[in-house]
Amino acid sequence: MLALFSGAFFSAKAQSKIDPNTIKDKMQWFADAKLGIFIHTGIYSVNGIGESWSFHNKEISHADYMKQLKGFTLKNYDPAYWADLIKESGARYSVITTKHHDGVALYDTKMNNLSSVKATPAKRDIIKPFFEELRKRDIKCGAYFSLIDWTHSDYPGFLKDSSRYEIKNDYGRWNKFRNFFQGQIKEISTKYNPDLWWFDGDWEHSAEEWESQKTRQIMLSRNPATIINGRLQGYGDYDTPEQNFPVNRPTFNWWELCMTINDNWGFQPNDQNWKTPYEVITIFVDAVANGGNLLLDIGPKEDGSIPEQAVTVLKELGAWNKRNGEAIFNTVAGIDKGHFYGPTTLSKDSTTLYLFVHGKATGPLMLKGLDNKIESITAVGSGAKLSHKVVGKISWSPVPGLVYIDVPETALDKYVTVLKLKLDKPIKLYTGQGGLK
Repeated sequence: MLALFSGAFFSAKAQSKIDPNTIKDKMQWFADAKLGIFIHTGIYSVNGIGESWSFHNKEISHADYMKQLKGFTLKNYDPAYWADLIKESGARYSVITTKHHDGVALYDTKMNNLSSVKATPAKRDIIKPFFEELRKRDIKCGAYFSLIDWTHSDYPGFLKDSSRYEIKNDYGRWNKFRNFFQGQIKEISTKYNPDLWWFDGDWEHSAEEWESQKTRQIMLSRNPATIINGRLQGYGDYDTPEQNFPVNRPTFNWWELCMTINDNWGFQPNDQNWKTPYEVITIFVDAVANGGNLLLDIGPKEDGSIPEQAVTVLKELGAWNKRNGEAIFNTVAGIDKGHFYGPTTLSKDSTTLYLFVHGKATGPLMLKGLDNKIESITAVGSGAKLSHKVVGKISWSPVPGLVYIDVPETALDKYVTVLKLKLDKPIKLYTGQGGLK
């Protein structure tokens, strides 16, 4: 992933060269999925240090970083358990690192010997059994792939203050590296046929230098339905803001917030700043209400086990989804913020409005500008029937009144309560300024 506070974040904002009308059909499952689980696994978990960036930023030597190869055992790796946990969370897709910026492949690449199969005591292809288990559970499979490879001798970049060469001075060498990384993409496409590709590292070179259009075609020629994230210098299908939640609804047709479950992407034992289930659920709800997805990251240990704190969050998230998933999955973004001071979603036919109430808020909630008759209001998780009152509706004005909904404490969810408003017809909202207008 990107370094915190790095200007590289803005690479994800490259102007898209893909016509959304040409990809809308294949993007439908992604739009409906809402939740994905990201997995950063690699040799950096051995010493619990920053993945790739720790040597690039000279916090540790490259030689010492690579010594971690000897400690990467995966002795407790259980892909079926990983897949079960992801299924329990409610996630519809999962993305795993096939290779980070350090160049260590987590599958049996034939392009070099730097892999978990050939260079570590694990001697395992992590990707194949994991994808197999995901597909048994009808979960879409995503492959993270770093375009950057700071270890490869033919890649220009190395440390933050030094490079091996400049492309303009040795284009032949750069072509050798392009053949290498494109060869790995072909391998992954052939071996695993990902439903989604999650690129990273595009900021170091231009679309021409990466041959982004050709790279995109390599994947689409194998699987025309595969989805590609927005880190291919304009040749991706959706946007990927990282860590920081957008305040305003993104304008991109499809987007996904990728966020860590604590502070770091990979496992670091000193990082105990775990997000609580409440925090994760409220972030998730806000992303969905704004028309996006959440890709929540966990970092397994070097032995393949998942930290208990991450397990707890995923299980609690899954339990909440089981209670309230009707308001999340297969819905669309909700109404503008001025109508209700909280997240909202809509059924695809716009006849059902879902209101999300954070925390323990009881008493009357206000909804403004709803020009519909409410047929019923239900607390989704508990099934409780709620009453409402319309205030301020004037007979001679077309302006709808204010809706006040009484929410008793007995209807509240332990994290976020969802209210289901069944409407008499597709939602119609008043957006004027009052009076006769």
